[in-house]
Amino acid sequence: MYSTDSKKALSGSKLLILLLLILGAAIALLPLAIIFLTSLAPPGTSTSAAMTGQSLTWANYREAWHQGKFLLAFANSTLVALAVTALQIITSALAGYALARLKFRGREAVLLVILATLVIPFQLLVIPIFIILKWGHLINTYWALILPTAANGFGIFLLRQYFATIPIELEEAAALDGANRWQILTYIMLPLSRPALVTLFLFTFIGEWNDLFKPLVFTTRPELRTVQLALAEFQEEFTNSWSLLMAAVVIATVPVVILFLIGQRQFIQGIGTTGIKS
Repeated sequence: MYSTDSKKALSGSKLLILLLLILGAAIALLPLAIIFLTSLAPPGTSTSAAMTGQSLTWANYREAWHQGKFLLAFANSTLVALAVTALQIITSALAGYALARLKFRGREAVLLVILATLVIPFQLLVIPIFIILKWGHLINTYWALILPTAANGFGIFLLRQYFATIPIELEEAAALDGANRWQILTYIMLPLSRPALVTLFLFTFIGEWNDLFKPLVFTTRPELRTVQLALAEFQEEFTNSWSLLMAAVVIATVPVVILFLIGQRQFIQGIGTTGIKS
């Protein structure tokens, strides 16, 4: 049994941890609050006036939405992000299951090669990728934004680690009932791997949504503009109008924030369990 002094000390430590967490959250959220308040300030007013909450308006968002032509950019970014995410989930699930369960010569070497790809920046591969896309007549198409990142070493390793935590007895029981490898993966492994799949979905979707490099290098057609490319062009055009610029930043950020808030519980669970078994 804890003594009274021990309980008081424990309560005091918990309170201190809580205060530190609140302080850390406040520091992290302060820049976001400044951006949001600035986006509500009328054009031509100072940032300090926005901080005091004087004459705030939502008109900047309507103006930024129309000036930046974000409707087309949102559609393009959503299409590209969902397509890349779907392909990465498929390729990662297939490769991750093979590396976690199938016994074949060179399995560890294959895993090491996949992990080695994580330290290679995408920018180093842009020239050969550009040549391949040009050879396939895919430049200035949606495929130029989708195919270069259709598979990813992080996703393969993430699902491989999560599959390794699932008891193999479940697969053996399914095999005794006549299930093949594809049925085991589809009906047993993937449903049980929901936290890892949500984690991969969030990582991939947010990464593609925030990607500026691929649209900048592989596309020149205005109808293929993504959110980040539209935001970069908007910044060049409205550098002197901070309220409109911050409104555009909020518009581009809100979808991924909402997506993360929806899947945060599964995300934390997926990150916390993928390193249990090697």
